[in-house]
This record gives sequence, structure tokens and C-alpha cells, in this order.
Amino acid sequence: MAHILVAEDERDIRELINFTLMFAGHKVTQASNGAEALELALQVRPDLIMMDVRMPKMTGYEACRQMKQNDDIRHIPVVFLSAKGQDEEVQTGIEAGAVAYILKPFAPEELTRRIGEILAQNGLS
Repeated sequence: MAHILVAEDERDIRELINFTLMFAGHKVTQASNGAEALELALQVRPDLIMMDVRMPKMTGYEACRQMKQNDDIRHIPVVFLSAKGQDEEVQTGIEAGAVAYILKPFAPEELTRRIGEILAQNGLS
């Protein structure tokens, strides 16, 4: 399965995502903020990056923009996670370079299904 970098500042949510993705057979690397996500993306070169939008040190949008400017990791699909689903928020995420936007809260089965679809769409399944 895929190697997924999960960047989420709320530990309980990060652990839930980690457990859900590992249960589905994926390898997971965890980050607690946008700056750490950027650093880890460069180190581990995951297949997919999932990021919360609102995080300390660097927002998900800022981290995504910086990732998309780096030739070594720009090809890695980024998926945003957010409780804010207004069209404006989603549009900002897509403009930053994300391939998808998943709204919180989500059921574990829904997350597994959506990640499977996104991986398949990007030729990673």
C-alpha cells in the first residue's frame, strides 16, 4: 500500500487517522505542524500527504505552496483536511496545489474510501 504523511496538530485526530490508515494497510508518518510536514516530506518522500489547514508554525496552505515549489516533492499529491468546507476554503486549497479536500469530521470507512480513490486517481494504488 501507500506511504502517507499525515500532518495534523490535534493529537487525537492525528492518532485516529494514523490508526485508520494503518488498519487499511498503509505506512504512516506523522507531523504535528506544517513546518514539520515540509521537513518530513523532503526526508521520507511519501506517496501522499494529508494536511490539516489550520496548524501552528506553518499552515497547511503555506506548507503545500512550499512543497509545490520544490522539484523533489512537487509531484506528491496533497489532500487537505478541514472542518471548514466553504467554497472559498476549498478553492484556496486547490489553488495552493491540493488534489482533494476532505471535511472533518469523517467516518474512518469514509476516510479509507476517499484515500483509496485519491491514490487510484493519482496512479498510486
